[in-house]
Amino acid sequence: MRVPLLRNRLMSAVAIGLVFAAQGAFADDHETKETWRLFVADHTDPVVRAIDFDSGKELGRFDVKGHAALTASASGQTVFATQSDHDIVHVLKTGILFSDHGDHRDLEVADVGLLPVTFEGKRPFHVVPHDDHAVLFYDRGGKAEIIDEAALLEGKAEVKTVDTTKPHHGVAVTMGRHVLVSVPTLEAQEKPDQLPPRVGLRVVDDQGTQVGEMATCTDLHGEATSARLVAFGCKEGVLIARPGGIDGPKLEMLAYPDDLPEGYTSTLVGGKTMQFFLGNYGEDKVVLIDPDNATPFKLIELPTRRVDFLLDPAEPRNAYILTEDGDLHLLDVIKGEILRKATVTEPYSKDGHWRDPRPRLAVADGQLAITDPRHALIRVVDAESLKEIRTIPVEGQPFSIVAVGGSGASH
Repeated sequence: MRVPLLRNRLMSAVAIGLVFAAQGAFADDHETKETWRLFVADHTDPVVRAIDFDSGKELGRFDVKGHAALTASASGQTVFATQSDHDIVHVLKTGILFSDHGDHRDLEVADVGLLPVTFEGKRPFHVVPHDDHAVLFYDRGGKAEIIDEAALLEGKAEVKTVDTTKPHHGVAVTMGRHVLVSVPTLEAQEKPDQLPPRVGLRVVDDQGTQVGEMATCTDLHGEATSARLVAFGCKEGVLIARPGGIDGPKLEMLAYPDDLPEGYTSTLVGGKTMQFFLGNYGEDKVVLIDPDNATPFKLIELPTRRVDFLLDPAEPRNAYILTEDGDLHLLDVIKGEILRKATVTEPYSKDGHWRDPRPRLAVADGQLAITDPRHALIRVVDAESLKEIRTIPVEGQPFSIVAVGGSGASH
């Protein structure tokens, strides 16, 4: 009676060995590789460049119509080049594709290119990427467009239009089957061509019908998504949108507490692996925002006015802030403290036009890529030590920059 039992155990052991051997075979079937690409728009010339981050080699130079602001899609497969002064948006294919396989993700790398689809309308401005689409807002067009990325990559335009009531400098963000849309005042303006101020936020369903009442948000500006929440900067506080049921998202105002100095938030970024937001608070302060905390605001004062800031997607507790004195600050968002700083560029004053050439930040592979338009360089800085590692020469005045890439299995 013991022999069959022993045989079964032996057969089980052999089967397990075969499974492990098969797993090993699958593991040996691919290698891990990492690829990062920078997309850089020139401040003066109407051109966007694609650059290999490791080698610094230019992968492509794409002519557009004018000064371009760059926004990477959520997937990283496309980059939108918004040219507000020329009423057009071009879209670049990054050539980087990740596909998820549960325990790992695959990475495919192809050529970069300018897609044949363009979007035209009166003063396109804010582009908000989300999941498999992006929302493009036309300040003077009275509309926003929800753009399907998969169709874009096939050279087609699949667009759903959202009415924005009237032209204004606003924003639209999707949340499930609903869209959050800024609301302008209906009062007549002193000058016929003057855009009206924003006074609130409304929710519309997939038929374009408003759901519920407008939420007050004076001078609404700046938005970000973190986990399932969306935040908007307002004069009164930070307006939070939470997913709801069939009645649509729920809107909640986090009022600025009395112990904060005078100021408000108008630029926001959202945490990817932790639910929180980082926003400006005036020009020389930033604020950490935890919507579910009893005291949601944590103020951090800066020595001078900020030029740019962003979060590290791979190191969720790291944020980087560049100030006009040329110093880069590493902010620990858990402690709410600046851990260290280092000088990375010459001073760039915030005085002058808001779109004057100043450095911009991107994060790639544990390093920061910082445009230095005055010296025609991208400065590559170690994200922890804040020390410059190398520079990448770029013709002209490199300005707006995004980084796309990561690691994955290559079969």
